[in-house]
Amino acid sequence: MERLLNKLHITISDTVFLKNPETSDLGRRIITGSIDLLDALGLEQFTFRKLAQHIGSTEASVYRYFENKHKLLLYLVMWYWGWMEYRLVFRLANVEAAEDRLRRAIELLTQQVSEDSSYSHINEVKLSRIVVAESLKAYLTRDVDEDNQNGAFAYYKQLVVRVGEIIAELNPDYPYPHMLVTTIVEGGHVQRHFAEHLPRLTDLREGEDSIVRFYTDLAFKTIC
Repeated sequence: MERLLNKLHITISDTVFLKNPETSDLGRRIITGSIDLLDALGLEQFTFRKLAQHIGSTEASVYRYFENKHKLLLYLVMWYWGWMEYRLVFRLANVEAAEDRLRRAIELLTQQVSEDSSYSHINEVKLSRIVVAESLKAYLTRDVDEDNQNGAFAYYKQLVVRVGEIIAELNPDYPYPHMLVTTIVEGGHVQRHFAEHLPRLTDLREGEDSIVRFYTDLAFKTIC
């Protein structure tokens, strides 16, 4: 199953980039370097000039791939959700019981990410930290409707629908499956951020992944 996952290609909407970074060595270095710098600096302090210096290129070269850093952030967030959707599909394969599938899905969506060696130029651990810290800045913008029409959030929406269908299978009368899934996803991100930076705003219990446990309990108590 993992060998099949390794062969999958995550397709990103061409409205996000000017030139597909996956088509050249420089493009892949831009993605690698942007993940490094966004993780280290945050979106506000990140600039294409700093990125160019980091990868040993020119600012003009970076602009040939991405119009601005918002588009670059969109690309990274889209790639992350595409990767997560593929992981979800394979994690749930051949699992018959809906309850087991929902538990596995919630665990995937709320646990800490480990690095996947399938993509040598993308550090998924750093990318997950970027998604936790910065992804709302991709959604909460004036251009969100246009970005949505251009397919920027397709993978995220597909993933939410997949998990929502499991909830509907467990309780067809539950009226808010998509809202519950996005609450689990975005809430899990916030709790990971709190756990690292503001631990008094969350509850960590030794010997368990408290965030996975909390959202699993929340989901089943809500729908049952």
